[in-house]
Amino acid sequence: MIASRLLEADRPHDALASIEDTQIDDDRAAPEAWKHTRLAVLDALGRHDEAQALRWRFFEAELSVAFLRAYLKKLPDFDDIEAEERAIAFAATHRDVFSALRFLLEWPALDRAAALILARREAIDGDRYDTLTPAAEALAERHPLAATIALRAMIDFTLMRARATRYRHAARHLATCAELAEQITDFEGLESHQAYLARLKREHGRKQGFWARTIAQ
Repeated sequence: MIASRLLEADRPHDALASIEDTQIDDDRAAPEAWKHTRLAVLDALGRHDEAQALRWRFFEAELSVAFLRAYLKKLPDFDDIEAEERAIAFAATHRDVFSALRFLLEWPALDRAAALILARREAIDGDRYDTLTPAAEALAERHPLAATIALRAMIDFTLMRARATRYRHAARHLATCAELAEQITDFEGLESHQAYLARLKREHGRKQGFWARTIAQ
């Protein structure tokens, strides 16, 4: 882009003018190159506070791990600890539970990811296996109940929608739930594994394609 070439030519004021000519009202719609160039220009002009405010804004827009790390790196020692906690708290209460979960897993803040799943279990969409599968894997060792909620969400979605192509995965998830149940002393209002298994058999007993795979586990 023109602004980056102007910056390379040591013309940061011209680069800023070029950037400001590009009207982008929504940070989420801005290309990554535009964001990074704008930040580089502000830093080159010595407008560090403005650059930091922009890094935080970019973090908030998409719960960006990269922009949060860049923001924290620019802070004085010890200030970054408070800012990190503020960022994690912001992410944990984000309206989009899956954006929040992805951020907390990537950061990582696994305790907060587990707490998020427990607190907002009703909002967990079992079709989001791209996020729930790694979440269950990451949380299984220290947070078996949260991992179980993630796994059950995928199982329930698969069986309720009769997604036969996912039966193999659902059967594997059910076997993992059985293993995790041995580590859980308090299900916190969630069905025990035996009760959950009994309900699956009542509601989905005719889905032989699924049950055949559970036997094979």
